[in-house]
Amino acid sequence: MLLVADVGNTNVVFALYDDRTIKTRWRIATDPRRTGDEYAVWLLQLLAIEGYRRQDVTEIIIGTVVPRALHNLTVLAQKYFGVEPLIAGQGAAEWGIAVDVDEPRSLGADRALNAIAAHAKFGGDLIVIDFGTATTFDAVDFNGAYKGGIIAPGINLSLDALVGNTAKLPRIAIEAPRSGSVIGTNTEDQMLIGVFWGYVAMMEGLTAKMKTEIGRQAQVVATGGLAILFNEHTELFDHVDSDLTLDGLAILAARAGRRALAT
Repeated sequence: MLLVADVGNTNVVFALYDDRTIKTRWRIATDPRRTGDEYAVWLLQLLAIEGYRRQDVTEIIIGTVVPRALHNLTVLAQKYFGVEPLIAGQGAAEWGIAVDVDEPRSLGADRALNAIAAHAKFGGDLIVIDFGTATTFDAVDFNGAYKGGIIAPGINLSLDALVGNTAKLPRIAIEAPRSGSVIGTNTEDQMLIGVFWGYVAMMEGLTAKMKTEIGRQAQVVATGGLAILFNEHTELFDHVDSDLTLDGLAILAARAGRRALAT
């Protein structure tokens, strides 16, 4: 079975695949100081709870936007699973897509993986919106080439900045406003309207501009934790796929395996 590790700025998501099907997944806060031994104590217990043995894991692939976390995850793979991990974007697990931007090496692993998975699943011209620590908008053409995109502050970062830099504004949860009105009558509602509907307006506006620049019909694919929430309040998305980045890792691992067989 294949174990994938998607290392984001906020969380590390592990998923166990059997023939491109996710059997289970786990999430832990990202901490570059967490050692391979600490990962193992946590992960091996979760595997056992789900009824799996460490011997069931025969392949591991890691995709990370936090370079400092890579060493300890490599130690986890080597020491506790006896596997040399694939590293997304490197060696046998190179992207395999054109990266048509000024600095191709600066492209984050999550964005490349989203492009790979979205092209494989949906085809055609695509705009991929990923709600992570930052919110990213990425253009992928009908050939699967990554054409560039937009980086915006994540909604939680925006809220943290608002609360952290004001004296009297309270901490609020990210949720849809209770009413459709955009004129709030109390502080909490006014904040929620600004954050939530402001974010919807940003997404719709930026996506419209991207579609105009692409000049062809483009499907919009949303992924990340808040995609489902926003999907209930906008008609912007053609597809919502919370496993897009994980599936990108699984696709890369399968391609690497085919390359190994061919040689």
